[in-house]
Amino acid sequence: MKTLKQAKIGETVTVVKLHGEGATKQRIMDMGVIKGVNLFVRKVAPLGDPIEITVRGYELSLRRADAEMIEVN
Repeated sequence: MKTLKQAKIGETVTVVKLHGEGATKQRIMDMGVIKGVNLFVRKVAPLGDPIEITVRGYELSLRRADAEMIEVN
């Protein structure tokens, strides 16, 4: 299982599944990160947190803990 946290800068990945539960999972889905969506990894901060991605035409920064809940391929 590969997560968004493990994706490299410049890589485009597709969301396979969202792990987690409750408000956290709902917040990620509300930002447009749902099954089948392509994500482009733009930048990773020097200490690894946050991760900046492009999703549905806009830039989004996610905490490393949230990125770990997003399974990609």
